[in-house]
Parts: sequence; C-alpha cells; structure tokens
Amino acid sequence: MAEYQSNSNLIELLNKGDIVAFDAIYAQYCQRLFGFVLRYLKNKEDAEEIIQEVFLKIWENRLKINSFSSFDSFIFTIAYNATITLLRKRIIEQRYLEKLRLVQQTHDSSGLTDEIQFFELNEKVNAVINRLTPRQQEIFRLSRGEGLTHKEIAEKLNISTITVKNHLVTALAFLRSELHDDSVIMIFFLYFFAYF
Repeated sequence: MAEYQSNSNLIELLNKGDIVAFDAIYAQYCQRLFGFVLRYLKNKEDAEEIIQEVFLKIWENRLKINSFSSFDSFIFTIAYNATITLLRKRIIEQRYLEKLRLVQQTHDSSGLTDEIQFFELNEKVNAVINRLTPRQQEIFRLSRGEGLTHKEIAEKLNISTITVKNHLVTALAFLRSELHDDSVIMIFFLYFFAYF
C-alpha cells in the first residue's frame, strides 16, 4: 500500500477513478472534517449530512482535482461552504417560523379564526403557483414541498443543479412580485411547509 502514502499519489489515482484511493481519502479526512463541521452546526446529523455531501462532490469532481495543489485547503473549503449554506438555510427557516408563531399568537389572542379568509388566501397562492411554467412548478414543489436540495432535484429530474437554481430563482421572484401582502406570504410559507 505504499502508493497510498502521499496525497499526491492518492489524488492521481482518484483522478483515474480509483475507488480504493477514494476510500483512503475518506478514511484520512472523515473524522477531521466531521469535527470541523460539528463546531459550526452543533448537530451530529447535520454534520454527517455535510460530510456525505463533501465526499460526493470530491468523487463527482475527481477529474478536476489538481494533485499539485493543497488538497487540505480544497476539501475544507468545500466543507466550510456547504456548512455556511446550511446555516443560512436554517436561519431563514427559523425567521419564517418565528413570524408564523407571531401571526398565529396574534390571531389566537384576538379570537380570529376566519376560515373563509384562510381558504381565499390558499386559493390565491395556488392560483399564482399555477401560473408558473410546468417545470418551475415541479421544481418549486420538490424544493419547498419535499425539502429536496438542488442536487437531489437535479438527479431526480436529470438536469443540472444550475438549471434547478435558475428555475427556483425565477419562480420565487415571480411569487414575490405577485404576493405583496405580508399575511399572504406567511400563509404561503405555512402552506408549503405543512402540506407538501
């Protein structure tokens, strides 16, 4: 196993699709990356998910990895970026949940339970979503409804992650432009997190 002693040898073999070299890199970096990510996320399951994502990216981009560059810097940068992305997503979700709680508390405290208004808001949201292109609707529901990542959606639909991102950006921009009222937007997010 002398050929696996240095990173440059491992990277050269990884470039050729050597699964044993990949396993050796995994064994060498897995625990260090896990500790690094866990310091930020404070959640073992989230950290494990990030590690899976990092090594998937390593394998998918194996032909682009330069054996003469710092692999440590490369792999930890991927882990850091994935961690920051997840943290941002959690912060956004938490902000919406807090707003929804405030709306719900306000309605509960004043005894407002207007089912007709709720139904009308849901109808309005559905009408706007139905005006998206079929592909945008599909991607939007997979993202907001099923909670799939851009990569998971890309794999499911056999398209690139860039295409997924572009469709979501366009869909969200359209929805924001159509749903001006804050209460409608709150119902909109509640609807998708709760029912899809």
